[in-house]
Amino acid sequence: MELHTIKPAKGATKKGKVIARGQGSGRGGTSTKGHKGAKSRSGYSKKNGFEGGQMPLQRRIPKFGFKNINRVEYKAVNLSDIQRIADKKGITEFDNEVFAANGLVSSNALIKILAKGKLSSKVSVKAHAFSQNASDAITALGGTIDKI
Repeated sequence: MELHTIKPAKGATKKGKVIARGQGSGRGGTSTKGHKGAKSRSGYSKKNGFEGGQMPLQRRIPKFGFKNINRVEYKAVNLSDIQRIADKKGITEFDNEVFAANGLVSSNALIKILAKGKLSSKVSVKAHAFSQNASDAITALGGTIDKI
């Protein structure tokens, strides 16, 4: 076997469709484009969302709502998460680095402490925001909260 003798397997390749080479070819005349209309013309390209002249979907459906550019997005950390880390690793001081190191949030996220779960350890927590119930639960056990 040599490089100049290699051929593709039988039936593996197909010849392309030859159009616009006269009536005798069977693909002359309209050249498989049908009769008249925009699609038969040269240079035709359909615009995105075009529905054949019918009112397109994005114009039929009304606009609603708005996006508040001043919204502050917090990542939630529950008291149950704090208690789990306190039990597992014996940590009593919680801040951004501790939460990030334990995979609860990314290092630059804004953190809000929420009151889901039970807290049974005295801890001090530094975060960007606290729910009222979470701050009450932490201070009831003698812990401290510190808003960053």
